[in-house]
Amino acid sequence: MLAGLVSPDTAADRVAGADCHRVGSPDRADTTLPVLLAGLRSAGVRGLLLVLPVPGDLSGLPGPSGFNNRALDAGQAVLTLGGNPQGLVPGVDPVDPDGPPGTVVRWHVEPVAARVGYHLLSLAEAERELSETLREVTVALAELDLARWRPQLAEALGEIRSGNGAPGLAPGYPGRAHRVLASAQRLAAIADLVRSDPAGAAGAGSTATRDALLRPLATAARRATVAAFNSVAEPLLAASP
Repeated sequence: MLAGLVSPDTAADRVAGADCHRVGSPDRADTTLPVLLAGLRSAGVRGLLLVLPVPGDLSGLPGPSGFNNRALDAGQAVLTLGGNPQGLVPGVDPVDPDGPPGTVVRWHVEPVAARVGYHLLSLAEAERELSETLREVTVALAELDLARWRPQLAEALGEIRSGNGAPGLAPGYPGRAHRVLASAQRLAAIADLVRSDPAGAAGAGSTATRDALLRPLATAARRATVAAFNSVAEPLLAASP
């Protein structure tokens, strides 16, 4: 849409899916997602960045603190590249029995600080981190013998090695981004499977070891997801002052 290849209406339909999306900001009335997208394009926005902050890792958040706190509470945010920097944070409205059916997602839009560099991994860096994490986790899972209790683990690991792509990226992304996102999604699935292992299933002392596995798994999956979605914006980041 920012490149003029599809209309704001088409882009908004792909973003929203079956949900209803509304947009608000401190200084203007609510508007619709197509109007927001068209406004970003006309304001000179050339790209968007995904940020997935968690406590202890606010990489990519530019400030001010109010925006950073909202993004942290939501666990996600979008930053604009080009034009006046803005940040977008989604939230889910409470169910309104008199409102539209389905989920209502409301985007909070506000100016954010301009900054040099976003301290986010490149796609190549994220792929290396994924590979290293996968090697370490495979060994640890073998030692825990969790696959005996969770056969899905072996299947998920095999799918990662197959290198098959994953849905979720728009047309125009490089094949490497699809592969990295697929691996990230499966690593996240492995983390969920490890987390759901019944206490004591893999032997005494496994709970602490399992918890120690979750941190690098979740971190690598989250950072790689961010890098995959942001890969098309890497040239814009490299060209920014």
